[in-house]
Amino acid sequence: MNIKVKKINIDAKLPFRATEGSAGSDLFACIENDIVIAPNERMLIPTGIAIQLDNPALGAFIFPRSSVSYKSGVSLANCVGVVDSDYRGEIKVPLINHSDKNFIVHNGDRIAQLVIMPVVLPEFEEAETLSDTERGSGGFGSTGI
Repeated sequence: MNIKVKKINIDAKLPFRATEGSAGSDLFACIENDIVIAPNERMLIPTGIAIQLDNPALGAFIFPRSSVSYKSGVSLANCVGVVDSDYRGEIKVPLINHSDKNFIVHNGDRIAQLVIMPVVLPEFEEAETLSDTERGSGGFGSTGI
């Protein structure tokens, strides 16, 4: 499968899979100056790219990079980002610093990973009742710890 990538910024790097078996493609910061993210602060980091998904049954999902999250305490502010098939704007990554130290984003840093996955596009219909199950409406720990 080929995904068209448009550089919004001439210095942008295309998403890149680090190994043949990588499910995600690295996304890179595309910034003129370093960005300092203070403890508990959120910043929106541009990647300098836009993508084209030709199939509405596909979505591009942005996940944190495990090494960045573990080593620095910096992750995605929204946990997982969703890039819809009809979005053509620049992909930006909302990072949050959960650590007690400043985190510096440099141009070209790998800041997240992009995974292309199928999505189901259901039609929703209102219902007066739902079928019974063993669990029912039990949630938030109702099945045990």
